[in-house]
Amino acid sequence: MLQVLPALVTGGVERGTIDMAAALVRSGWRALVASAGGPMVRELDRVGAEHVTLPLASKNPLTIRRNAKLLAGLIERYPVDIVHARSRAPAWSAYWAAAETKRIFVTTFHSAYGVQSRWKKRYNSVMARGQRVIAISEFVGQHALDTYDIPAERLRVIPRGIDLTRFDPAAVQPSRVIALAKAWRLQDGLPVIMLPGRISRWKGHMALLDAVGMLGRRDFQVIFVGSEQQHPHFRDELINRIKRLGLERVVHMVGDCRDIAAAYMLADVVISASTEPEGFGRVSVEAQAMGRPLVATAHGGTRETVIDGDTGWLVPPTNIRDWAEAIEMALSLNEAERIALADRARQWVSSRFDTRIMCDATIGIYEELLFPDEVARTA
Repeated sequence: MLQVLPALVTGGVERGTIDMAAALVRSGWRALVASAGGPMVRELDRVGAEHVTLPLASKNPLTIRRNAKLLAGLIERYPVDIVHARSRAPAWSAYWAAAETKRIFVTTFHSAYGVQSRWKKRYNSVMARGQRVIAISEFVGQHALDTYDIPAERLRVIPRGIDLTRFDPAAVQPSRVIALAKAWRLQDGLPVIMLPGRISRWKGHMALLDAVGMLGRRDFQVIFVGSEQQHPHFRDELINRIKRLGLERVVHMVGDCRDIAAAYMLADVVISASTEPEGFGRVSVEAQAMGRPLVATAHGGTRETVIDGDTGWLVPPTNIRDWAEAIEMALSLNEAERIALADRARQWVSSRFDTRIMCDATIGIYEELLFPDEVARTA
């Protein structure tokens, strides 16, 4: 089984690839991943999967063609039974390689890709060419059906999953939480509002600043957890907005965090404020798994992962007053209400968004393609 993606640096696609590789190894498969590499390759090594370094992050048409030849050789050498593409540029290489070697080709739509031009739609269309096309949410699945005319029998919706042994409040030692609080110089006794996500315009940092600016109080701390390096100009805009709103003493930009489970335990409210619809919305699921009160945007895949008013609050992305009101409600929960919400949220996530559910369903698709007669007999 070969999975292909651009690189293994960070992100939901990368995490899903590693989770899938680990499940394959546990099930007796030989799991192979091809990418341009990155720090997460070490995690593949730990789970017993194999990695092959190829320049799959490149969008250069000549490199994509060369990668197709390299992948075809790789497929024959191991040999590979199924090729699973998780991103568009490497998917073209994988598509051509699978066709040349007559192997099964599977794709995963991780987002509702934009189609601003005919060329862009053509580029994206490779994700619709799998013998099975997996969508990570009903939202993404409907987009794929509507935009690319995929036969419904080829499409499968498998929500992404998270590791509930990692995102478990009981598994986080207090020392880990204390270490983060000290490193970030948080003030004891003040509630923490946390937005996890790289510093990027579409992640909703500006909306959160405007919302907390409307609260009429300053007895809380706002933490932006995520890389600041990719968008330095936007970071400067954020700093100017913070000063304009008089929030210099309130807002902390703490950069990347290697222990995100412990970070969630510091939060009294978690924010997922993406201004554009996310295909799934991993932060919302992680926050619920950790039993944290959550306020998230009411669009995209998040509408499928949060039960509004029960496991969190869903708010229109552009209505700042609604954001402020939802944050105030989350901050105002008493202890019994917080415990009840945490129980509901964790139960909801464990029933729908456990990594094991995702991996079992995906392996089921592989078996359906490899052994159609046997699967039909047992259906």
